[in-house]
Amino acid sequence: MSTPQPNSQSDPGLIFNELNAYQRSAALKGAVDLDLFTVIDNGASRAADIAAKLQCTARAVRMLSDFLTVHGLLTKEHDRYGLTPTSKQFLSKNSRAYMGSMVGFLMHPQLKQNFEDIAATVRRGGPPVGSLIEEEAVWVEFARAMAPMAYMSAEKTAEALQREGASKAVLDIAASHGLFGIAVARLNPEARITAVDTAQVLEVARENAARAGIANRHRLLSGSAFEVDFGSGYDLSLVTNFIHVFDRDTNITLLKRIRAATVPGGRIAIVEFVPNENRVSPPAAADFALTMLVNTHGDTYTFTELNEILGAAGFRDPRLESLAPVPQQLLIARC
Repeated sequence: MSTPQPNSQSDPGLIFNELNAYQRSAALKGAVDLDLFTVIDNGASRAADIAAKLQCTARAVRMLSDFLTVHGLLTKEHDRYGLTPTSKQFLSKNSRAYMGSMVGFLMHPQLKQNFEDIAATVRRGGPPVGSLIEEEAVWVEFARAMAPMAYMSAEKTAEALQREGASKAVLDIAASHGLFGIAVARLNPEARITAVDTAQVLEVARENAARAGIANRHRLLSGSAFEVDFGSGYDLSLVTNFIHVFDRDTNITLLKRIRAATVPGGRIAIVEFVPNENRVSPPAAADFALTMLVNTHGDTYTFTELNEILGAAGFRDPRLESLAPVPQQLLIARC
């Protein structure tokens, strides 16, 4: 795939817009904190009416709402604001697909702070010692906040795996909210899930499994994925949004442990941001590498690199499946 080419015309506006890009995330966070989208969804459309519900000034609501309209999160006709299909589905609390909870994790002060001095990060080659990524409490927050985003990819992953055959013994590595294993169990009443993560994080998975009605088939295994005894006999292992946290050799070590616990012919399912070989497309996967630079010692890996890592760990025949509209992809390989 060819490398995206810059516009042949010089554009000072591009520099201006990029330097002000933080305002977009700040405005969205502010609107979520105010619950502005739900208020509009409930029928308030004029700035004065919205302001009355939010106990704000009409002037301030108008300015924020105009900004959100410019950036595609609201509509405006005369003096009335409305929701776009995206904001109605994902930013109103009236929707079961509400994603506003992600603000708590993605806009975490230290995560933002890690982007404050990219030059220092590049000179260091990674995040400072004692970074946020090492704190268990943050991953509890992640499990609760990011579940709405994971729900869609978990459902699509489970459907893709079910199409080529049901699994009965499933190992869910770094299970977090547990939604990937839970989605597999919901599609297949014979599937039994072993969810691996730290004890505090697994409490979130336990709650979600109970809510989904599969708690009796959802075993919690507390400990590090690099140290805990998985047991054996698994015909499917789920490794979702985890490979990118580590370097190549660490991933091979992890996958060898998973391989040893998997029956011959069993599958591994990896959900990841997978950039094209040029590493600058598609945008979401390409951008995610910088997030890994400032927060971890990991990376995003191309399909070729994932193929090599899996091969070194004893897996074969990897293939990619799209999870669109979710930006991650599903990689399936066999023992």
